[in-house]
Amino acid sequence: MSAVVALALLLGGGGFAAWKLDWFSGNGEAVTFGKNPPPAEGTSDAGSPSAEAKPSGDPDVLMPTGPRSDFKQTAKLDDGTIIAKTRVAGAKSGFEGDVWVWAPKQYDDPKYAKSGFPVLIALPGGNGFPNNYWADTSLGLQKAINEGVKAGTSLPYIVIMPVLNPDAKYYYDGSDIPGQAKMGTWIAEDVPAFAKANFRTYKSRDGWAFMGSSSGAFVGMKTVLQHPDKFKAVIASGGEIVPDSPLWKGHQAEMDANNPEKLAQKLIDTKGPEVYINFQIGTKESGKERMTKFQQQYGKGPIKTTIRDIQNGEHNGWHYVRGMKEGSLEWVSKVLKAPKPEAG
Repeated sequence: MSAVVALALLLGGGGFAAWKLDWFSGNGEAVTFGKNPPPAEGTSDAGSPSAEAKPSGDPDVLMPTGPRSDFKQTAKLDDGTIIAKTRVAGAKSGFEGDVWVWAPKQYDDPKYAKSGFPVLIALPGGNGFPNNYWADTSLGLQKAINEGVKAGTSLPYIVIMPVLNPDAKYYYDGSDIPGQAKMGTWIAEDVPAFAKANFRTYKSRDGWAFMGSSSGAFVGMKTVLQHPDKFKAVIASGGEIVPDSPLWKGHQAEMDANNPEKLAQKLIDTKGPEVYINFQIGTKESGKERMTKFQQQYGKGPIKTTIRDIQNGEHNGWHYVRGMKEGSLEWVSKVLKAPKPEAG
């Protein structure tokens, strides 16, 4: 019996659980995403963005701009990939919050060292604070992407999982409600800027999408419609269609500016650019009529919509991930830009 196991037994059940779950899991340890090449003589060290491999001939590739964030591991998947957390101070919103990230195995593959990767910003429902439940491996989001990559039905996404709200008391509709924390700017500006600072991404909207459930689905859809120059698609699962935060009271004009129905009509009137909305809804939950009505009224011109029924699905993340595996991941992957490995 090793000394480590003997110590765990001496500590009793609680000590053994800690040994099993944390001591050798690596949780809490520092994480670096991307295997940087050694710096050339006379250049800066490998930890700086300038030491990254030079991008491929694709002018759309954006190498990490820095500054790099400090990541701590929160979970490890069976394939060795890591979910990690960091604290982000939003330069534009003024809001500071936690963000979890996951990068697929391909991100560290030398063949992709000069390639950008598509980003999927995953938004939770409910309070969306202080945690983002998509960082919980039991829901299977990251595993579903891994399996989709192997099957050729999903791109290898970088998944960015920010907190959705600044507290657990209210929901903020992912918007800049007057007098409140600027959560619209946080989601649309600061979170993507953080991703660009730390990862190889794409400059164009072709590499950027959202997925979300419930209130997070609303925010993802609203943000795509509000910023079609920055984001191209969303998988919106079991979500609302119109803003309904109690904090909008007395701010009708600002609420209208964050209403997906009004944003969709504006996009139709201005003829683009095209955006893609994949609704998901469980057959055991309510809300499909809202999605169908939106599709009938606004699913035209530049707004491409589809509705996926999840058989026997309920209003929860496990069933929404199942819907993604059954087709929604493939759907969004067809409209976004894939990473490109070097030949050889």
